[in-house]
Amino acid sequence: MNDIMKFDNELSIEKSRSGKRGIRFNCPSCETNIPNNFTRKSEPKLPELSEFDTVRHFTRLSKFNFSVDTHFYPLGSCTMKYNPRINEETSSFEGFTSLHPLSLDENAQGTLEIIYDAQNRLCELCGMDDATLWPVAGAHGEYTGILIAKKYFSVKGEGRDEIIVPDSAHGTNPATASMAGFKTVNIQSSPDGRLDLDVLKKNLTPRTAVIMLTVPNTLGIFEKNIKKICELAHANGSLVYMDGANLNALIGLVKPGDFGIDIMHLNMHKTFSTPHGGGGPGAGGILVKRILSPHLPKPRVEKKEGKYFLNENVPLSIGRIKAYLCNTQVLLRAYAYILNHGPEEFKSIAENAILNANYIKASLEKLYPSYSKEYCMHECVLTPSKELQEKGIKTLDIAKRLLDYGFHAPTVYFPLIVHEAIMIEPTETESKETLDSFISTMTKIHSEAMENPEMLKQAPHTMPVKRLDEVLAARQPNIKW
Repeated sequence: MNDIMKFDNELSIEKSRSGKRGIRFNCPSCETNIPNNFTRKSEPKLPELSEFDTVRHFTRLSKFNFSVDTHFYPLGSCTMKYNPRINEETSSFEGFTSLHPLSLDENAQGTLEIIYDAQNRLCELCGMDDATLWPVAGAHGEYTGILIAKKYFSVKGEGRDEIIVPDSAHGTNPATASMAGFKTVNIQSSPDGRLDLDVLKKNLTPRTAVIMLTVPNTLGIFEKNIKKICELAHANGSLVYMDGANLNALIGLVKPGDFGIDIMHLNMHKTFSTPHGGGGPGAGGILVKRILSPHLPKPRVEKKEGKYFLNENVPLSIGRIKAYLCNTQVLLRAYAYILNHGPEEFKSIAENAILNANYIKASLEKLYPSYSKEYCMHECVLTPSKELQEKGIKTLDIAKRLLDYGFHAPTVYFPLIVHEAIMIEPTETESKETLDSFISTMTKIHSEAMENPEMLKQAPHTMPVKRLDEVLAARQPNIKW
């Protein structure tokens, strides 16, 4: 990074020079019919920059970003993978982009058909009976799914008010249960990282509404007793909810519905390659077994006599979960991805996700021991070696040093049940060459830490922002860097 890129940290307002312009506005005094109480009494404080200066400023800022398009992004539990450009092109077709969200059904047949068909295809892939694609994120879908379960028990007249969540689940699971008005019953996993059946049996009661599982879980481990878990839940009159965020390790290999799953959500950005990051827009989906269909959100996309329409007459529905239905542009990207893959290709996606994660795990576990000694699924959880920890090296030090080498840091300190966790998910889209480069860099960082631990504790060294006080940054953010 040259000196200009390194030290040019001025805000646009600080670069402002009186008289510079990149755009011309009409004179406010020339406007007519504007009431005085709506006009400004003083000029807004806006940067005065030329168009050229503005373009250079924001282009420079963009080069500081890490992204899927520019760097390896092994963000465990979030599946930051390549977004095929054909998906972007498809979603930009004018017939979709120009459609108003309140269009009449007869004017939105193409979009309604895609939503209807996508729901059916996703049900087939997952072995489920019905679906809704209205949720606008995975967590939103998760909340929708638990509301469906709540409605199901309410209609049955059962006052179940507890949800069991193991400590290996995604952090949104207990939060969702609480938001929906349930008491979260958190249970510990067995030493192998899976749900302990004996512990589960002790916690299953007539008050248990749902067991929420992340499959594979946040340790990258598959619940090998999943069918038995579902049998125990159903014998207790409870439902089984599957957090399907990690479906890219299962798709084409197994169908969650065959395990006995009653409800599951999908993160379109994880398995179906839609963009992720920056807070949205996103898209989720909820798949259910037939007994829960009456409670899906309305309106329902249905087909009658060759025409698609939105059915508002769903008396047992949980109601609307969003004002203007779903984020269709995101779903279009996922739909294009689904159409571009057949059964064998989806199977290959899962196999490569698993292969890549195990390749990294096997290559690094002598220097960074893994939590589990068995094969992982889509991601692996490593920790700094004993000798690194004895030198005072923490996971954060390793993560910060990776930035100097052009790698976005993996997820750190999650799952919480692993001390100094480094959660790495290479996804199925990365090449062996990229993985080898990452492995080589992690190996080099280990050597650096052993030889000069203080240098590592001060990383990153080449970023425009150095080591921050993360607690202070979270509580008192300073947007001027």
